[in-house]
Amino acid sequence: MAFPQTPAILESRQLRTDELGRNPDESLLRIFAWMHLARTADNRIVDLFRQGLIKGTVTGGQGNEGLVVPLALLADKTTDVVCFTHRGLGGHLIWSGHLCDHLNQYFANAGSPTKAREGNIHHGDPAHRSLPMISHLGAMLGPVAGATDSQRRFGRAAVGIAMLGDGSSSTGDVHEVMNLAALLSLPILFVIENNGYAYSTPVTEQFAPGLELWKRAQGYGIEGRFIDTLDAAGAATALADALAQVRTSGRPLLVEAKVLRLRGHAAYDTCDYLKPGESEGFMARDPLPRFRTRLAAQLGEARIAATEQELSAFVEQCLQFSVAVPRPDPAGMEAGLFAAASPPLPWNPSLDSTPIAAGAPVAPEQLTFAQALNRAHRKILTERPESLVLGQDIGTYGGAFKITEGLLKDFGRPRVLNVPLAESGCTGYAIGLAVNGHRPIEEFQFADFSTEAATQITLNAATMHFRSGAACPLVLRLPAGGGLTFGSFHSQELESFFLSMPGLKGLYPSTAQDAFNALLAAYEDNNPVLLFEHKGLYRRGKHPVAWDPNYRSVWQPHRLRAGDFATFVTYGEMTLLASEAAAYFADEYEKSFDLFDLRCLAPLQLDTIKASLARTGRLIVLHEGRRTHGFGAELVARLTEEHFSALKAPPLRLASLDLPVPFAPELEQAFRPTLDKVIEKITAWMG
Repeated sequence: MAFPQTPAILESRQLRTDELGRNPDESLLRIFAWMHLARTADNRIVDLFRQGLIKGTVTGGQGNEGLVVPLALLADKTTDVVCFTHRGLGGHLIWSGHLCDHLNQYFANAGSPTKAREGNIHHGDPAHRSLPMISHLGAMLGPVAGATDSQRRFGRAAVGIAMLGDGSSSTGDVHEVMNLAALLSLPILFVIENNGYAYSTPVTEQFAPGLELWKRAQGYGIEGRFIDTLDAAGAATALADALAQVRTSGRPLLVEAKVLRLRGHAAYDTCDYLKPGESEGFMARDPLPRFRTRLAAQLGEARIAATEQELSAFVEQCLQFSVAVPRPDPAGMEAGLFAAASPPLPWNPSLDSTPIAAGAPVAPEQLTFAQALNRAHRKILTERPESLVLGQDIGTYGGAFKITEGLLKDFGRPRVLNVPLAESGCTGYAIGLAVNGHRPIEEFQFADFSTEAATQITLNAATMHFRSGAACPLVLRLPAGGGLTFGSFHSQELESFFLSMPGLKGLYPSTAQDAFNALLAAYEDNNPVLLFEHKGLYRRGKHPVAWDPNYRSVWQPHRLRAGDFATFVTYGEMTLLASEAAAYFADEYEKSFDLFDLRCLAPLQLDTIKASLARTGRLIVLHEGRRTHGFGAELVARLTEEHFSALKAPPLRLASLDLPVPFAPELEQAFRPTLDKVIEKITAWMG
């Protein structure tokens, strides 16, 4: 069934700057029509929420239309990037889609653009560079920065529009991204929607008295402006000028926009925090009726009334259509977690990208784990133009562990990007690059510092495909693990922390060859992949590394030893320890273990290990992370839940103590698994 016919006045979603001066009456009428449509739809959505037909957090844009409508009309929808906030229905309506598409999102029905997986106005349209918002509002700025830079890298003269509220302007991500945008000279219009309240907290309790938010721009070396959007016509001219400046200069610009919040934070907000008469004062300053009065005087009451009548009728037709759309079917929902697998990329069959004749023998090179990763980076940067590497100190210094050594010299700053100490903002930036068609590799100095970007990793990148359908091909490199006396803030094993969140993939290689293979396999995956690299392996000897046409095998466990007494599962640096222990028991006790290097931690591929366990009936799991809530607990549960009654012994979990990582060598040795402790515990378990 076709959507209702869109009124002719809504056919144009674009407003050029010169039209405001050349044909002001028609330009302003177009702005008014979209404002009226947004206001009418928002009001009806509130009504339907109160009737129980719409669920969730209904946050209306009533009073915000004088900002978001002209801004969306003036933007170039063919190239610009935007992320609207939860008060941006008018912007969504203009940017793309039919009104019914957006109403279907509110009804969370089978026609929802997000397949009813995302709530209310959190949707976007990533295919047209309208990025989906998340409730962590400050965290939305980073992806806008990344997608805008991606557009510019592709040679497209795009401007990014990053919107935030007065409340979210206090978050750390806002500082991080504005600083990053100024540093990289990104053409982004930062727009603070200042309606005086962050939910119920007034600006007097958010900032120092008298602070004007637009003046914060000075701290980043960019320009700031104030725009009063209660005058819709004046706001359109001011916004057009701001967009033109950003597009021409290529530099960021911060705008503080005065808006009204005519309803509470959400439909359920009682507004009992407002001062007496404050709500009435807001209503008296409502820009929409004031704008209407002006246009009626210029164009005639009959024309304005006819426009309103046509648009209101259109809203009702669309509501009738959308309310009749069937409810969503949960079947197949789990299949939407990850983006579809991509075919292998056409790599040159060599370590260093040198073409090799078919069938020609290629001798492996002796490389450390760190050198293998460096070679993989070089191969990717050489052969894949959409690739780039970013992180702290990865440029001239070559990274905290010299993994990126020489890359800046050989590939240049546009491809190898030293970034500020801003893990969350920079990860958001990488997400934006990934969603728009680039494939970034981000290095964290230490895995521990990735906790600064936990929201971006677990709630933004990880959920991107499920809630929006957009692929997010992003590699996050995490130097992990202890044993080097680095203490609690440089030694964490975070796989169980991150991989408990759906939507992330994880690889943890234990050999130089697997490290090389893992970076290639992670790079070409269409999802965010965490690449855990144990620091203790970086320079633990040189090992043969060659081009491996089966590099994607790292997504499967590797059987290191064959045996029939027990199934032994491990990964990372613990693979070396487990191999020594298995050799000891074969020599001293004549007990052979089926030893597996897991390699891929998510999604878990356990079929071969389950088959082994069905044969041996005994399970040992070894990992460096802490025992309680550790990754081993998930492995034991997954491996034993189907064949628990066939086990010949209780599963044995070997892990670190439930403590922060201690500093002194003696304390750290007592904290972590060691060969002696592993042998002792397995011996006791066998007895």
